[in-house]
Amino acid sequence: MKIGTMYIAAVGMLSVGLILAGCDRTSPSQPHASAPEVGAVTVSTRSIVLTTELPGRASPYRVAEIRPQVSGLVQKRLFTEGSDVQAGQMLYQIDPAPFQAALDTAEASLRKAEAQLFSVRLRAERYRELLADKAISRQEYDDAAAAEKQARAEIAFWKAHVETARINLGYTRVTAPISGRIGRSNVTDGAIVTAYQSLSLATIQQLDPIYVDVSQSSAEFLWLRRSLDAGQLSRDGDDGRKVRLILEDGTAYPLEGTLQFADITVDPTTGSFILRIVVPNPDPLLLPGMFVRAVVQEGVAHQAILAPQQGVSRNPKGEPVTWVVDEAGTVQQRVLVLDRAIEDHWLVTSGLSAGERVIVEGMQRVRPGMTVKAVSLEETRTNAERSASPDIQPRERGEGDV
Repeated sequence: MKIGTMYIAAVGMLSVGLILAGCDRTSPSQPHASAPEVGAVTVSTRSIVLTTELPGRASPYRVAEIRPQVSGLVQKRLFTEGSDVQAGQMLYQIDPAPFQAALDTAEASLRKAEAQLFSVRLRAERYRELLADKAISRQEYDDAAAAEKQARAEIAFWKAHVETARINLGYTRVTAPISGRIGRSNVTDGAIVTAYQSLSLATIQQLDPIYVDVSQSSAEFLWLRRSLDAGQLSRDGDDGRKVRLILEDGTAYPLEGTLQFADITVDPTTGSFILRIVVPNPDPLLLPGMFVRAVVQEGVAHQAILAPQQGVSRNPKGEPVTWVVDEAGTVQQRVLVLDRAIEDHWLVTSGLSAGERVIVEGMQRVRPGMTVKAVSLEETRTNAERSASPDIQPRERGEGDV
């Protein structure tokens, strides 16, 4: 029994020694943990044009409400509803008969006054000669001279009546004051109309070009002025007045508009003011009242820094943060101040500088102060593709293979 116990103890001590020896041999050969590899993008400054989308509606360039200038019976409508009309084109014919009669009456009265002037003028001239010879009294001559002046005034009076009657006769031909597209007619043939009535006969709207009125908040206006005064933005010359439009269905309008002016009054209910844009509309594709979005240029940022949206996240406070790799390969977390999204990037106001490397892939594996190996984004994706699809060597054919 004693020999068996000693044998078992010896075997146990030998096994422990072998295990410890194995541990001592494997420990020195175990490799050290290498720095994780992350994909990074180096940010740089660039010149970009900042724009903003503003809602607005189209309105006609010119509007003319057609109203009669004389009272009478509408004999005929001379246009097609919804068609394009030209300035001076005849639209309605009001019965001209009573106005022609008034013109004839005024012309006859004018001729009568001119005939009376002939005899009165001759009498005044004879009395002037007789007064020089003292053949008549001064009073008689004064009466003749006054009669001549009265006759001349009568002629002027009837000339004015003739002109008024001629104008009223012309008003029986209701013509288009502007060129444009005319809408539906509010009266039909045989309707009685009155001069300057409240109901318009029809409405003409000029649609080429057309106005687009968009609203901008006064707060955005103040920010833009401060940015321009501080030199963060600069005007883009005449190109800064160019405006692109986006239609209701999300498609881009093919022609550019031009910013004409900004209103000088802020609406107290909305805190915004109106920007008016003139847009070519030859088709016309834009119609009055149509909703559009205008892409208006704010200015040019010559030292803008853009960070990939893929490399920006949020901390527990909700602040935008990103991970930056310095020259020593150490990871640092930066809190950013963002202005707006530009395609797949963020415009960074502060928190980043040109030349810094922003981690865009592998952010889940990094911590502040960790040392990493930063490679370009393209190289990281190439390495990932290689590891995902390892090379497979073809097997040599053996004797049993067919």
